[in-house]
Amino acid sequence: MSTEERTVLVVDDDFRVARLHADLVDARQGLRALPPVHTARAARAAVHESAPDLLLLDVHLPDQSGIALLRELDTDAFVVSAASDGETVRRALHAGALGYLIKPFDARLLGERLDAYVRFRNVLREDRVADQEAVERALRILHSGDATAAQPSRSATEQLVLARLSDSGGELSALEVAERAGISRATAQRYLSGLAGRGLVEMTLSYGSTGRPEHRYRAK
Repeated sequence: MSTEERTVLVVDDDFRVARLHADLVDARQGLRALPPVHTARAARAAVHESAPDLLLLDVHLPDQSGIALLRELDTDAFVVSAASDGETVRRALHAGALGYLIKPFDARLLGERLDAYVRFRNVLREDRVADQEAVERALRILHSGDATAAQPSRSATEQLVLARLSDSGGELSALEVAERAGISRATAQRYLSGLAGRGLVEMTLSYGSTGRPEHRYRAK
């Protein structure tokens, strides 16, 4: 199976949401988030420059509909939007979206879709001739998940992060978890995002005295 790292471009006009989704991408094995963009124009430039494998694309962008943008681009995409009417969902799928996630959604759902995409691409590798069985399996993985997919083992560091969060009995920031666990903030952030993506911790956004958004985590 290919171990190639797939790149994901988040396209969302909400800076906070875009950063949150990019963090969730970076927490998934086999995926790397490109710097998020917030307009259709910036998305075109990023696709031209970096050729991402997958877009997480909002419908409502300030300069163009995300669905219209999707029709222009030859790039895999999940549409991620608060628009929940059937017509919008149908148009997104008709434009080529591989899936549609309605905001707000549990971080675990996005994590599952991202993991399924990695397996989908591994089954339909560019250097492999697909037979009908492979095509059927790829479609099954993409649309309903794969029950036989391996579940990631929990590392000692992840166990430590989860234990320190559970011990607190409340919400902590990545920095607070890092200080309690004796690890770097970046390491704590990576593990916390991964735990949130698998539904093991709750993640929320709050604003400090400076008005800047901060992710807060609570053990379930």
